[in-house]
Amino acid sequence: MRLLETINSPADLKRLPRERLPELAAEIRRTIVNVVSRTGGHLAPSLGAVDLAIAIHYVFDTPNDKVIWDVGHQAYAHKILTGRRASFHTLRQHQGISGFTRRSESPFDAFTTGHSGTSISAGFGIACGKFLKQEESKVIAVIGDGSLTAGLAFEGLNQAGGVLKRNFIVILNDNEMSIARNVGALSSFLSRTFSAKKLQELRKELGFFFKKLPRIGEDIYQLAKRTEESFKTFVTPGMLFEAFNFEYFGPINGHKIDHLIDILNNINYIKEPVLLHVTTTKGKGYAPAEKNPVYFHGCGCFEASTGKCLDSKPSAPTYTQVFGRTLLELGAKDPRIVAVTAAMPEGTGLSQFAQTYPARFFDVGIAEQHAVTFAAGLATEGFRPVVAVYSTFLQRAYDQILHDVCIERLRVVFAVDRGGIVGEDGPTHQGLFDLSYLRSLPNMVLMAPKDENELRQMLATALQHDGPVAIRYPRGAAMGVALESPLAALPIGKAEILKEGDDVAILALGRCVSEGLEAHARLAERGVRATVVNCRFVKPIDVDLIAGVARRVPRIITVEENVRQGGFGSAVLEALNDQGITHVAVERLGVPDIFVEHGSPDVLRAKYGLDADGIVKAAARLMRPT
Repeated sequence: MRLLETINSPADLKRLPRERLPELAAEIRRTIVNVVSRTGGHLAPSLGAVDLAIAIHYVFDTPNDKVIWDVGHQAYAHKILTGRRASFHTLRQHQGISGFTRRSESPFDAFTTGHSGTSISAGFGIACGKFLKQEESKVIAVIGDGSLTAGLAFEGLNQAGGVLKRNFIVILNDNEMSIARNVGALSSFLSRTFSAKKLQELRKELGFFFKKLPRIGEDIYQLAKRTEESFKTFVTPGMLFEAFNFEYFGPINGHKIDHLIDILNNINYIKEPVLLHVTTTKGKGYAPAEKNPVYFHGCGCFEASTGKCLDSKPSAPTYTQVFGRTLLELGAKDPRIVAVTAAMPEGTGLSQFAQTYPARFFDVGIAEQHAVTFAAGLATEGFRPVVAVYSTFLQRAYDQILHDVCIERLRVVFAVDRGGIVGEDGPTHQGLFDLSYLRSLPNMVLMAPKDENELRQMLATALQHDGPVAIRYPRGAAMGVALESPLAALPIGKAEILKEGDDVAILALGRCVSEGLEAHARLAERGVRATVVNCRFVKPIDVDLIAGVARRVPRIITVEENVRQGGFGSAVLEALNDQGITHVAVERLGVPDIFVEHGSPDVLRAKYGLDADGIVKAAARLMRPT
């Protein structure tokens, strides 16, 4: 029997002798590699955090002690150790376990995560809640070095460091960005020494003694404290965190489980905010992931023995690739075009632009709010900033879009990638709200392409427009259509009729247009004549065309990969109402008032009626005799 098969809870873990924990870590890594090779997922971050997860659950009394994993994409070992080993093979599959931590999934998941930078704020909130309830249990917030660039993380540190006597531990998992020089074995030794209970108690006793000395006591105490702090700062890179009033220990090697357990045991009793800095290697224990941590950060299926990608090569380039190539093409003609991304140069297709025009490329880190306002500043100087960002992450910058871009109608282009159903990453990553919240903003132009050629045209249109523009496009392979050159700008707010029919009208947006055309063909086989409109623009919507269709076709279906509330379908209803058109029957296809779970995009689209079959069924409902 494998050692891992005996572990069904942290209680089982605690019964293992410490010398067997590295063996357990190796088994967990093999399990993660084998499962993720079949399901896809965040491999490299989770492999790097295996030893840390073991040490945390070995020392702390979870779930009574609360552990918050920032983002949650490094928490696969945590899931395996907390009762989900048997179901781990369902990772990211529809109705299986989530790729992130979810409160509804396990009592060991203290907070639902998916976006970066949240663990410190959430953790300190939990710590304060426990204080108010007079509970002595611990709260541990784990955050990566990349997530620490988020302003939210520093806001949390700032508040937590200003409130003493809280049982709050922050563990900085430093796996990529060099925050400070790692001074090796000496640093590890000193961290373990400084954290030791006897030394901490001695420091306090000496402090009380010095302060009681008449006249000179306070001066001696302050001198001693300054001397100690100077020495600690000299040998440990903790100046930043100690400025936030955190007791800092580290950096230590995050793969030495025995050392981790020692220091966690030592800091477990400290009643003040503590930050432990551990250094780890992304992809630890799996050579392909260690060699290429960027690819294996979030990967598809692969061959476990070699790391070779098994995903079938798409017949067409992805929308992301087409966007990146088009921006590069346009950037060659206009030196005012600059690109901005929030730590996603590869994911948003900007790598080649960055290499070609390094001075016109800005990666601001995980700081979407800053990215938008930074772009607004560039726009005031006459540049044409293009902010490339995933839909789910743009949500974080809503106020900046409204306040810093739209009020003054600044020429900022938002390339909103991963719009619509994304799939296996689940509710925290589905791009299903952007049409609703962007459409509400004055001065914003909002559009979605039916194919990659139209995406190119929309990018050219956006860069010529005198105001803010958002282009929303999906994840994955495009339609495989021919790309036209030279690029021609589209008339703002104009839709196009693709098919004519007088029984039912299908008003579709973005990738749903292709589903509308497929539905048109199926309906024709049944003798149903359908109009299909590529609406292109959510704002301004083509009122004249839609009103004209509604006056001759008595039934309308709107189709969008967005929540129905406030989205494209709502815009159509508003337009019809404003035109006094009330006789037409309208059915809006979109996502209901829910958060969409994880699962393959095809499964989810079928479930929510956003494919050709769903459109055909909607047409049948509308044409049913009353």
